Amino acid sequence: MELKMDVEALNALMRSEFSQVANDFIVQSVAPMEAVVRMPVAEEHLRPGGTISGPTMFALADVSMYLVVLAMIGPVTLAVTTNCSIDFMRKPTAGVDLIASARIHKLGRSLAVGDVLIHSERMDAPVARASLTYAIPPRST
Repeated sequence: MELKMDVEALNALMRSEFSQVANDFIVQSVAPMEAVVRMPVAEEHLRPGGTISGPTMFALADVSMYLVVLAMIGPVTLAVTTNCSIDFMRKPTAGVDLIASARIHKLGRSLAVGDVLIHSERMDAPVARASLTYAIPPRST
């Protein structure tokens, strides 16, 4: 399968369409059916106990899958999450960025199914794993 959007196009789309969070998610690499997205961790992402909040990791998983779907289908910004299940496996390291590796397992005309592994930078074991399904709107003819 061929990419429809590269790293520069995905990051530009985030700046133009999602300017309120564009600095929170940086596409580092993209390949067919895969993407790596970095999230710089800031004070607002922490919860009591000095760990990164679950909603922060959920947002990273969701945005990462969205971006890999768009990398494959083009700038179809109305693609939406229809399902997400996330497992929080270990405490992420506060003060370091989160890195998400998103992969599409099935890309159809109306649905994309994949998963995302989230790591704290420089930590070998993943801190979370998410399984997501995205609905792709019908193409105009």
